[in-house]
Amino acid sequence: MRIGILTVSDRCSQQKMSDDSGAFARSFFAGKEKVIRHKVVPDERKEIVNALLEMSDKLHLDLIVTIGGTGLGPRDVTPEATASVIDRTVPGIPEYLRRETQILNPHVVISRAIAGLRGKTLIVNLPGNPKAVLEQLALLSPLLLHIQDMLDGKNHERKSSLAHS
Repeated sequence: MRIGILTVSDRCSQQKMSDDSGAFARSFFAGKEKVIRHKVVPDERKEIVNALLEMSDKLHLDLIVTIGGTGLGPRDVTPEATASVIDRTVPGIPEYLRRETQILNPHVVISRAIAGLRGKTLIVNLPGNPKAVLEQLALLSPLLLHIQDMLDGKNHERKSSLAHS
């Protein structure tokens, strides 16, 4: 898969804080998937939208993970920006990620993260916390091959590693 990582953070975009979450996501995919683009933007809806459009429409990436901006803060607009560019929602992904990580961090229930498709690009919002990014990527990763097969119009022969015997 061709991956894009979009970190949404005022402080990281102003270089007042290092993008640890983006670096962790990049290292998570190293050797497994190809990270084509890693970009940092401020919590500005227009900049988030422009970055998502570049990664999906110009670079034709298979997966874009956004990091940050999914909380209740006044500048947390990543879900709204994502919703404005996706064609179809995939609500099961954020539901699954929240459910499976809730025991580790009860605050995950206030996440407003969404997931959806823009053409054949899957966009998934992740939290900004580095530990939470790794936990949620570990949950998402086993689904990616099956998702790619489905988007490529292949039959459902490949079984997710989550399938029960």
